[in-house]
Amino acid sequence: MEGITNSVIRELLSSYGGVGAVCTEFVRIGSQPISVRAIEREVVKVPGIPLSVQVMGNDRTRMAEAAAVVAAAGADVVDVNLGCPTRRALKGGVGAAMLQDPDLLYEVLSGMRAVVPRYLSAKMRAGVENTELMIANAQAIEAAGADFLVVHPRRRIDQYKGVADWRIVKTLKETIGIPVVGNGDCWYAGDALRLIRETGCDGVMMGRPALRNPWLFRQISELARGQEPFCPGPEDVLEFLDLVAVRYGEMFPGNPLKAAGRFKELIRYVARSWKDGRVFVRAVLRFSNTDDMMKFTRETLSQLDSADLDLDAQGHLNLEPRPVGR
Repeated sequence: MEGITNSVIRELLSSYGGVGAVCTEFVRIGSQPISVRAIEREVVKVPGIPLSVQVMGNDRTRMAEAAAVVAAAGADVVDVNLGCPTRRALKGGVGAAMLQDPDLLYEVLSGMRAVVPRYLSAKMRAGVENTELMIANAQAIEAAGADFLVVHPRRRIDQYKGVADWRIVKTLKETIGIPVVGNGDCWYAGDALRLIRETGCDGVMMGRPALRNPWLFRQISELARGQEPFCPGPEDVLEFLDLVAVRYGEMFPGNPLKAAGRFKELIRYVARSWKDGRVFVRAVLRFSNTDDMMKFTRETLSQLDSADLDLDAQGHLNLEPRPVGR
């Protein structure tokens, strides 16, 4: 998730528990010689948590070079982005656009496999405009030597509209032999366990839902162990945002506008957890610094209690869509 899942967010979310691995924002790999220093800057690990570094490109040679650098820098997993749905990615033939050519997938991942000594993975969508090549793409990824596959069950043209079709995850799990990780609209902890139960997938990856609810991984872990899952309240949300604001200030010293910009990207997701969140976002985005944004956020959340937040493990307010399953 470009611009959001930086080292600060990865560290804070991991500190709440239940996280099995974290993934970086994607690193673009073009036709120009790679910048070793730029790639190495992305390899910022959280102690005790495996790190997956995602790269996006379509040139076999450059992608292999980048994969070697990422692996040498200490990444536990080198991941290939086959899901980015933007127009820029489509025009450049990268991200989800690569799903139009299973042979290209095989060539690129095979080249990377030869230089990655640890785990190699790919995260794919179901297709570009249709799902006709979905199985062929998954089989090409497996044949190239990937250790596991992450599936976001939407097509490129779907962007993030509608709801994820978990039946796609089930189909691929039943088709290929390598582990399959499910993804897509696991907004609540209970949904993550339902995804595993209904598709047989080997794990769950979450992006947007974890930004909306930083305690989501902890809740999943507690549910899986039969424990009463943690239910965050307004004071927990404020504490999290306070920490982020401070860390962003440290990340961008002397550049409060950049810190505020990053903070705004995050707060859009956090505000999805209460009914009037959209109204709040329109107001808070008018501020130009994190201090003013936090003051307004405190004033807003002081009027709410835990029951007003859709952050429990089952989503009692049902503010987010329930994916298609079975």
